[in-house]
Amino acid sequence: MRVGIKAKQIAAVTAIVGMAVVTLSVVHVTRLARVVLHESQARGQLLANAIFHRAREVVATSTEPYDALRADPGLRAILESSIYGENVTDAAILDTMGVVQAASDRTQEGTPWPARGDLDSLLNSSAVEQLRVIYSRDGQTLEVRQPMLLGDQAFGSIRIGLSTVLVRRELNGSLRPAINIALVFLGIAVVVAALLAQLLLRPINVLRSGLTRLGKGEFGVTLDLPQDDEFGELGNFFNTVSQQLSADRNLLAGQKANLQSAVEHLEDAVALFNPHGELLFSNPAMQPRLPAAATGRALSGLLPDGDAYRGLVEETLATRVSRGPVQVGDDALLMTHAIAGMDGQLVGVLLVSRNLSYLSRVQSTLAYSRKLVALGRLTAGIAHEVKNPLNAMMIHLELLRTKIRQSMMREPIPVGAGATASASLAQASAAEAAGAGALQHVGVIESEIRRLDEVVQGFLKFVRPEDLRLQPVPLRAILDEVLPVVQSEAAANGVRVEVSVPEQLPAVNGDSAMLRQVFLNLCLNACQAMPQGGTLRLSAAAASGDRVEITFEDTGVGIPADHLGKIFDLYFTTKDHGTGIGLSMVYRIVQLHDGEIEVQSTPGRGTTFRVLLPRTHDV
Repeated sequence: MRVGIKAKQIAAVTAIVGMAVVTLSVVHVTRLARVVLHESQARGQLLANAIFHRAREVVATSTEPYDALRADPGLRAILESSIYGENVTDAAILDTMGVVQAASDRTQEGTPWPARGDLDSLLNSSAVEQLRVIYSRDGQTLEVRQPMLLGDQAFGSIRIGLSTVLVRRELNGSLRPAINIALVFLGIAVVVAALLAQLLLRPINVLRSGLTRLGKGEFGVTLDLPQDDEFGELGNFFNTVSQQLSADRNLLAGQKANLQSAVEHLEDAVALFNPHGELLFSNPAMQPRLPAAATGRALSGLLPDGDAYRGLVEETLATRVSRGPVQVGDDALLMTHAIAGMDGQLVGVLLVSRNLSYLSRVQSTLAYSRKLVALGRLTAGIAHEVKNPLNAMMIHLELLRTKIRQSMMREPIPVGAGATASASLAQASAAEAAGAGALQHVGVIESEIRRLDEVVQGFLKFVRPEDLRLQPVPLRAILDEVLPVVQSEAAANGVRVEVSVPEQLPAVNGDSAMLRQVFLNLCLNACQAMPQGGTLRLSAAAASGDRVEITFEDTGVGIPADHLGKIFDLYFTTKDHGTGIGLSMVYRIVQLHDGEIEVQSTPGRGTTFRVLLPRTHDV
């Protein structure tokens, strides 16, 4: 049976008090026993002296002393009344031969006196011996002896019998109050011990409670203990350890979550077995062959004989040596790793099945990516080569415009002698009209060239974005920079802008210039989608998965369902003068930030863009 510290402390205090009480009681009993024996001896001696004085008077006036002693009524009265004294059993006068001559019990007269112990000898013995005699089971009778002389010769002796049973009874009567007092003190000791245990063990109970909470995985457990004793120091040490464990657990939990997430998202199938061949873990890729429900079961009960997975694991368990890679079929590559502990003993076997078809897809994707990179470089070069002629065309168009205007400002060519003034005026008007038409054609060509230049510039930005400069970026500051530009566009369209961004919003990990371009583009698009006025709501909040969500919600015309899947495509636009690059750049920038962008729209009711960006982790 388990005994608690409180019970042990109560038992210890009670035992100490009990030992003290018992020791004092023993001392008290021995002293009381000696006192009772001395009192008994004094009473016996007093009675013997009374008998001695009366017998001396009787013997002095008689020629037959023994007959006179038996016949004397006064002596007879003293002898017979002696049995009424405390602890006295009998009294007798013996002759020199030990024969009873006169006794309190007349039937004893003329008979030998039985041998008895001497009370004086007991008084001179140890306290243990005295208690042994008093508390002997059958009891015995002790004597107080006094010799009698007739002249100078021994005449006999007086014997007073004292019973140890009667002495024991008297002693017990005297001990009863002391025993009651001792029991009372023992009870008080138990109560005081319980109170002291409750008071002294409270810090231990607090520590135990803290350890229990800490053992259950509760973080940040602290103890509030008095600082004026050793328990206070222990509490401070516990708080320090608790904080360290909390920090370590947070780190381990994050690492475990990251590891588990990484393992679960592996394309490779992974399974872990203990040294007995029992399944401990399998990731989702392995679960078609080794389901998670089979955890704890032996490999022999999961896979049939001759199975390549089972054979490779059993071989590794038997040899303690990693095996593989071994190709199984056309689409799997198996390998095992023997995991050894600190002592060199095998603690498990890791089974890895690599999907060769996935590797082929990865290689194909890499090859495709290389082609895209090369194509991007090619298209960027082509765009660059196109841009140079466009610039040259713009320069020559400007020169052409200048020459046309100069020709229009020259004086009219003199007409012949037969020509009239009206003919000259008509000729000048025709020339001026031709020049104006030419300038109009030049303007159209210039407008189209500028539009083509904008398309080329946007294409260059799309295929060759600027380098990211990632750093902690406060979203509130970026929105504050964007809002003045947005407000002017919103005022032109009768749009009311509402902003809801908390001050304590976590910063995101991004490039502030690029994010400013994203937010500005989405806000301007929203304002342009509300030509009849409306409301643009900007909001931001912390989202799950260590992300921050920024929402752009308008009450504009909305996006038709058949256009919703194309709005991020390059050069797709429904605007009369749009280039179709803005939303594509937004999508590309969000991708570069490892973020996500979502759009929901209902025609006639409005559109909502949600941008999710990774938050900055505090170090």
